[in-house]
Amino acid sequence: MDIALLLTIFILAFFVGAEIITKIPPTLHTPLMSGTNAISGITLIGALISTKLNSPSLAIVLGVLSIVLATINVVGGFVVTNRMLHMFRKKD
Repeated sequence: MDIALLLTIFILAFFVGAEIITKIPPTLHTPLMSGTNAISGITLIGALISTKLNSPSLAIVLGVLSIVLATINVVGGFVVTNRMLHMFRKKD
């Protein structure tokens, strides 16, 4: 595919994602985070596969960057979810 087409799709996806995220009310943010963690897990698997393939060095660098960012997102999501669950526990 042409690089201009791929860049256009990326930019449009960025703006659509930003619009969707800003329209979500705060009460739905944490339940939706579990779905985001699942998507980031899939991204993490794809990045691991892409770095293993015999690819150009740019693909490997982008794959490693994807691994780092997806890992931060998954771990951060679990930390926030854990903190939220502690809020609802009965106090001793």
